[in-house]
Amino acid sequence: MGTILMSAAIPRAVLMLLGGAITDRSSPRRIMISAAWARTIFVAAIGSLLWYHQLHVWQLYVLSFAFGVADAFSVPAALTFMPSLVKPEQLLAANSTFQTTAQLTTIAGPTPAALAIKALGNAWAFILDAISFLFIIGALWRLPDPPRRTASRPPLWRSIGEGLASVKRDVPLRSFILVVAMLNFCTSGPIGVGLPYLTKTKFGTPTAFAFVMSAAAAGGLLGAILAGVVKVRRRGLLILSACAFLSVCLASIGSLQYLWLIAAVLFVMTMAAGIANVNILAWLQKRVDPAVRGRVMSVVMLAGFGLLPVSLAVAGFMITWNLRWTFLLAGTAMLLITCLGALQKPVREIE
Repeated sequence: MGTILMSAAIPRAVLMLLGGAITDRSSPRRIMISAAWARTIFVAAIGSLLWYHQLHVWQLYVLSFAFGVADAFSVPAALTFMPSLVKPEQLLAANSTFQTTAQLTTIAGPTPAALAIKALGNAWAFILDAISFLFIIGALWRLPDPPRRTASRPPLWRSIGEGLASVKRDVPLRSFILVVAMLNFCTSGPIGVGLPYLTKTKFGTPTAFAFVMSAAAAGGLLGAILAGVVKVRRRGLLILSACAFLSVCLASIGSLQYLWLIAAVLFVMTMAAGIANVNILAWLQKRVDPAVRGRVMSVVMLAGFGLLPVSLAVAGFMITWNLRWTFLLAGTAMLLITCLGALQKPVREIE
């Protein structure tokens, strides 16, 4: 599982800067539509191969890689598209609404998916998932394109360089990105690989995994709502406090024996993460110049995704050694990085 997730994470990280540069040169809405069509085809292919009992591991690697390519273009496009739809003072509320609806669908999704797998089989679950992407395409089709920019377009490689230079000049943003990169390294692998493995080995049913994912989504939902209601001035301190809390929760997961307790910890973890994420997105979207927004957002996402392949690989090997110690060491490393981030004045003073 770790290496299959790696096959998506590698092109996502490598092509993220290219995706941001193309977003700034074209329509983010059209890029998102194209990516949704590609995902429809990829997921439908998995369902079809399962239906005819022809699915092999190598095909999952190929399709996962293709999905990662689509992500590299759609993620910066989505983050760039939001500010074009609302006023700057509405960004916090808009991101809160966006995260809330995303969490609501995440809560609603896992349990029906588990029931569909049990009643209809894996193939139908993927076929139904492929059909769901058509609703995304329909929604995007009705939204307006951002205003076109008439400025001259530099060569693509120079355009990417301008995005990197813009981040380099912004000291608080640069410091924040470095902290985010290391925090994502500590959390992505243990959660992405460790959580499914933990629920499978300890509880043995897809319903157990669906339950903890729904609990995590419910926490994220509450966090997104609270972020839109409660106004925070010292966002840097909020983010650091949330990371410290997350590290303690992460370290404890491998030692928990009861499903309800794992679900409860994930609930409070994602609640803290939801509050922090909404404030982070609003701060970034308001701070960054629209002319380079796609490229800067791609650098931010690269910080989140760049070390993901390594994190997944390390987690995959460590879990085969000791599941409990994987979570414990990841949480400890995350806490140390948070403490180092707290020592950086530009991070503490983010508002």
